[in-house]
Amino acid sequence: MRIPRLVIAGTTSGVGKTSITCSVIYAIKKKGYSVQPFKVGPDYIDPTYLSAISGNPARNLDSWIMGEDSVLESFAKNSQSDVSIIEGVMGFYDGFSGATNQSSTHHIATILQSPVILVLDASKTARSIAATALGYAKFHKNSRIVGLILNKLGSKKHEEMCRAALGPLRIPVIGCIPKNPELSLESRHLGLIPITEQALLKQKITKIAKTISSYLDVDKIISLANNTKQISQKPKLHLSKPKTTIAVALDKSFNFYYYDNFDSLRKNGAKIEFFSPISDSQPPECSGIYIGGGFPEVLGGPLAKNQSMKKSIKKLAEQDMPIYGECGGLMYLTKSIIYGNKKHSMVGLFDVETGMEKKMTLNYTQASVASSCLVAKKSTKILGHEFHYSELYSVSKDAKFAYDLSIGVGIKNKKDGLVTHNTLASYMHLYFDRNMHAENFVNNCVKYSRT
Repeated sequence: MRIPRLVIAGTTSGVGKTSITCSVIYAIKKKGYSVQPFKVGPDYIDPTYLSAISGNPARNLDSWIMGEDSVLESFAKNSQSDVSIIEGVMGFYDGFSGATNQSSTHHIATILQSPVILVLDASKTARSIAATALGYAKFHKNSRIVGLILNKLGSKKHEEMCRAALGPLRIPVIGCIPKNPELSLESRHLGLIPITEQALLKQKITKIAKTISSYLDVDKIISLANNTKQISQKPKLHLSKPKTTIAVALDKSFNFYYYDNFDSLRKNGAKIEFFSPISDSQPPECSGIYIGGGFPEVLGGPLAKNQSMKKSIKKLAEQDMPIYGECGGLMYLTKSIIYGNKKHSMVGLFDVETGMEKKMTLNYTQASVASSCLVAKKSTKILGHEFHYSELYSVSKDAKFAYDLSIGVGIKNKKDGLVTHNTLASYMHLYFDRNMHAENFVNNCVKYSRT
């Protein structure tokens, strides 16, 4: 199957990849084509912007947590639109380490055999921009770079100088975007603010995308996307007949999920019912609960006020219902979250408090399962990532952990995955299609429903 596709990469973080990727999507849609967005790396926030502009849920592509075969399978399975646009992560060649290409945007482009448009920040350079572009084009034997977009140009003369310098490289310049403070997006401690939190953000990114798209050669972009090799189409997702129901927390506080994880749960026989820990009085009728990541600290007040929900979840946990929490979900299950000068009471299942630190923990993770848990069997090697500013305080030396980390930080002393009753909560985020995580979770929920 031939899938028209393009990767939008950057020389570094902060060059405007998200705004420009949204603008490329906007421009292609204006030409009458449907667009499926993807995001390289373990990112939950940028995909909300890509989804808002495209009208399709953005999917993550990460070779560390998924494996190369799953990257290709997920891409082929989900590329049902006219064009697939993939936003890169960090700098083009930045990945798992400085010594390898693994998990970089270039690695994903290579797996997908996709052409790449490189975004360059031209704000503090002129002729030297050609040296930067040449370095990226020649750094790897096959960079796959087929076009350049220049961002933050100071004037028409500045653009002409950059174009003249880049001319000998024979890499087409397909976009020249002037410097404009109004084309920037708001950030928070983990990056951009999720668009799901504020309706005004959707209006802003749409306005930005419309403005930037006018500076792009959209016909050339579509032509480059069409100049791609075939990808073997994998079988469509097979959904098993539901045999259990899993309630998933999804609202402004909890929205860091891989859509592929939902697919994996459904594939293994789970019916998913969404609920809000902020506004609902209790979870829907179910045999298991999944509380993903997000920003529970930001909406700690409304979460704390919903006493009915907190009591209900704690009671279900004490009745041994399978409950799985990741990062924000872990924070919610502790006694309280301290954010700023306020302490917000949470579920209280784990006798620890959550506080916010100045230093961010950001790593890929690798762990061995110390004891069988909701999502994995003992001694299984699992891969994931961690991404947070919070830290758990007063963790008991008797606390039970499911994971021993060989890569990553975890909760304490390179251990992660707090366990109590039939609840597992960790800082590590998992990709459910790997190592039978979804199958194990669903089977535990089925077992609970039969007791």
